[in-house]
Amino acid sequence: MTELEFSCLDVRPEPYGTGPTLLFRLRIEAAGGARVHALALRCQLRIEPVQRRYTPAEMEMLGDLFGEPDRWSSTLKPLQFAHASVTVPGFTGATEIDLPVACTYDMEVASAKYFRALADGEVPLLLLFSGTVFTGERGFTAEPVPWHKETGFRMPVKVWQNMIEQYFPGSGWLRVRDDCLESLRRYRSKRALPSWERVFEELLRTAEGGQP
Repeated sequence: MTELEFSCLDVRPEPYGTGPTLLFRLRIEAAGGARVHALALRCQLRIEPVQRRYTPAEMEMLGDLFGEPDRWSSTLKPLQFAHASVTVPGFTGATEIDLPVACTYDMEVASAKYFRALADGEVPLLLLFSGTVFTGERGFTAEPVPWHKETGFRMPVKVWQNMIEQYFPGSGWLRVRDDCLESLRRYRSKRALPSWERVFEELLRTAEGGQP
């Protein structure tokens, strides 16, 4: 069986994507300089939140994910980030490829909440690999990529922030139920408010005891 080793070298935003996308630069090495005809690669990306420290402000923002900080010893569990796949062309010995990872800014998704809460530093990621490798000196042999193949990577928070700013400059997204949205629309229409920002600002002032 062909032994493959994976490492993540870098990550950058996709500059021309139709939606938020990160490009993870992977290095793939075949033991003994073996020839690989092609590789159908799958990757699961997971956030390992226990592997970094958090400021008090970040802890406050992460309360809806992990609860109160005094419970974090039991609640700071891995978060699913994304699944991605790529077809790697043939190579001998080693190669480098970009793995495109589609991202979301939907604040109902745990990974987006987590990224949004971080001010700086790095995001500890674990990349777990699977797939099929096609090898053979005479003809083709199909072999599975073992499930234990993985590599860690610490993604700078700034990379995520820059990607989101590129696709959603100065803004964000919230998803609400239809009935809640209809109530908000009626509230906005009744008060002739010019934007959704004004709606939320009024509601927040009222909740904090101020006047609309």
